[in-house]
Amino acid sequence: MLQRRPLFSLLLAAIVAGPALSQEATLEWKFAKDKPFYQTMTTTTTQNMTVTGTKVEQKQEQTFHFEWKPIKIDKDKVTLEQKIIGLKMNIDIGGSKIAYDSTAPQANPNQNNPLNKFFEALKDAAFTITLDTKETKVTNLEGHEKFVTKLIENNPQMKPLLEKILSKEALKDMAEPMFAALPGKKQKKNDTWPRKSTLDMGPIGKYETTYTYTYAGPDKDKNEKIDVKTDLKYTPPEAKETQGLPFRIKDASLTAKDSTGTIVYDPKAGWVKSSDMKMTLTGTLTIEIGNQSTAVDLTQEQTTKILTSAENPIKK
Repeated sequence: MLQRRPLFSLLLAAIVAGPALSQEATLEWKFAKDKPFYQTMTTTTTQNMTVTGTKVEQKQEQTFHFEWKPIKIDKDKVTLEQKIIGLKMNIDIGGSKIAYDSTAPQANPNQNNPLNKFFEALKDAAFTITLDTKETKVTNLEGHEKFVTKLIENNPQMKPLLEKILSKEALKDMAEPMFAALPGKKQKKNDTWPRKSTLDMGPIGKYETTYTYTYAGPDKDKNEKIDVKTDLKYTPPEAKETQGLPFRIKDASLTAKDSTGTIVYDPKAGWVKSSDMKMTLTGTLTIEIGNQSTAVDLTQEQTTKILTSAENPIKK
């Protein structure tokens, strides 16, 4: 009997532990026609700048609420309607504060502030996006012209800048990373896959980001965890991109570090349940205004959190 106790203990341990969690999973988006889902994206940014010996600190917290609705599903293609259903801004530039909340308009101070009018124009913006589900790549975006026209109507002085920054390609590139995090196929634990993204914002410059994803296995809630590392390369704009604008980014040397994140995939819902990303950017910019160049030393810390749900977070 004593000799059988070790075997009995192993059997008992196996029963208590239950079945082992699988070390591989299919990581892909699942869409249901006309069934919307919602995302809340909160970005917190702290910038410390030194300009001609003067230190300036800027803090921003911006929250966007999106509604996504699949309206057409083909074999390797899905068409989605994206709407900005709410946004909230808190900006502090050297002690000068700006606040805006579309979900509580009666609480917004300085209704005539140009920035508030800009934020109001963002609310209810709608796009139709075509997603290649095999390559998880945005192949088309509609609604760009109407969106930019509305912003310019409320902020005509910003027309030259907005037309250059918010190009159709730039908006496509902004929409793509959320879907590109999932490879659309089965992965084993510790498998990695890269993804490159280029965001060309005209007179602001070009951002080339390389994401390296690693499948880390299931968590205790049977969701799938993906670790992310990012590498960012910034290229200043060409002179032709800044023609007609009051400023020019003449030169830049920016380095990204501590750029990591975690993505949680819900296999039952078939979407990215949450995403947490952080990045620190340091370096020097040379900005030219009126033929006079000024060096700006910059340190920026940014975190971005995204939550996905089946319920409208604003109504909740």
